[in-house]
Formats: sequence, C-alpha cells, structure tokens
Amino acid sequence: MDTIVEQLDTKLGQWEPEIADQVRRFIWEIIQVADQGIPVELMRSRAVEQEVLNLLDESDEPEAW
Repeated sequence: MDTIVEQLDTKLGQWEPEIADQVRRFIWEIIQVADQGIPVELMRSRAVEQEVLNLLDESDEPEAW
C-alpha cells in the first residue's frame, strides 16, 4: 500500500468524525476532478464556493432597524 494511503487511513481513524468526513469529501472531489482530466489546481472547493454564496446571500438581505 502507498505510504500516503497508509497515513490517510491512520489519520481518518484519529480525527474527529466531522473532520474525517470533510477530508473524505475533499478527497472524493479530487478523484472526480482527476478522473475528468482536469488539473487539480483548477478545482474549486465546494465548501469555499458555498461559503461565498452564503456571504453574497447575506449581503442581499435588507438590514433590520
């Protein structure tokens, strides 16, 4: 087994479940992008994209007096 796979397997068991789930999602996204032949450096994190969309939604809300 590749060293990085062994380390990932160990770390996934050590991290808090929420962190391990986030890492699994990020790795899944990277695999999907790589399978499509897209350079990984062009990949946008969906979490970051959603965060930006949330900020934009908040800025569109009228301020309460």
